Amino acid sequence: MSLDSPLNSLGFAKSPAQTRVVVAMSGGVDSSVVAAKLAEEGYDVVGVTLQLYDHGAALAKKGACCAGRDIHDARRVAEDMGFPHYVLDYENTFREAVMDEFADSYLGGATPVPCIRCNERVKFKDLLETAKDLDADCMATGHYIQRMMGAEGAELHSAADPSKDQSYFLFSTTQEQLDYLRFPLGHHASKEETRALAAKYGLSVADKPDSQDICFVPNGDYAAVIEKLRPGAAEPGDIVDTDGNVLGTHKGVIHYTIGQRRGLGIGGLADPLYVVRLDVDAKQVIVGPKDLLATRRVPIREINWIGGGNLMDMGERQIAVRVRSTRPPTDAVLRPISETEAEVELLVAEQGVSPGQACVFYDPDSTRVLGGGWIWRGA
Repeated sequence: MSLDSPLNSLGFAKSPAQTRVVVAMSGGVDSSVVAAKLAEEGYDVVGVTLQLYDHGAALAKKGACCAGRDIHDARRVAEDMGFPHYVLDYENTFREAVMDEFADSYLGGATPVPCIRCNERVKFKDLLETAKDLDADCMATGHYIQRMMGAEGAELHSAADPSKDQSYFLFSTTQEQLDYLRFPLGHHASKEETRALAAKYGLSVADKPDSQDICFVPNGDYAAVIEKLRPGAAEPGDIVDTDGNVLGTHKGVIHYTIGQRRGLGIGGLADPLYVVRLDVDAKQVIVGPKDLLATRRVPIREINWIGGGNLMDMGERQIAVRVRSTRPPTDAVLRPISETEAEVELLVAEQGVSPGQACVFYDPDSTRVLGGGWIWRGA
């Protein structure tokens, strides 16, 4: 096919039949629709599902993206739509690259986001390389985020539906990965459009509920998982105020997060208290009034910059940032320290900014994702 041929829907100057695309299939409705849609359009689709933790233990767990039932659902979609499907055992890789850091971060008093590390270290690294080994032209996922072509190449943009936007979890996508990835659902105005397509294709997962939990914490009990990964981690200690006065006891700092108010077991006080700091070494949960949670200066490291140019060359600049996945972007100033470290100054103080969370950078004048980094305590 000549170079003058029009681009297909995935951006290649050849027919869909000549374009191989690996679809990362979690077994949920989103990735299933991506695979079915591309198959219907005539692409050479190959479905791949990752087994990320013990398959036998996973079978009885609901609401998690990588459970055994989900592997079965992905395989069934592939059979119904007539394309090959493979299951890859990434259990050891996932344990080392994601679960171990999750446990160690919590033990260090941080609040980790393992879904970001999974995208960064497993799906967009090892799985992407597998896609290339299969001679795929690109890899597609069911993430709600948009890939747009700009003056300097592929750009990452927030999803058209703000309520489904997953840009916070994909900030660490590199430019090289972005050039290879495709996100066919990012332009959808709502999840209802995706479910309508699932019904149109007759997919068995059309009415499957969205997963709500971290895949290896299907019941939301982080502490139980950490105790299993790190036996003896839940050591008791004191709950103290900012002056060091003992107000109560706890069963382990892993049961608490910055900003937590409920479940402290120290009622009867005139004003509500919140967890403002975790001191792992001293086994202390430090509590204080809500105003102590307010933060304007946020130290960032492990920065991934995909905003064009060189981070250090542009110096201080106005951006928008999200310091938690559940919060909208807020105005800030980015002050680079090195290619991988910076300070972010929030124009309006945010409460509950926690080490271990991501700080994601956005263009304040568009939907473009500029990258981001990890919040830490600073030097």
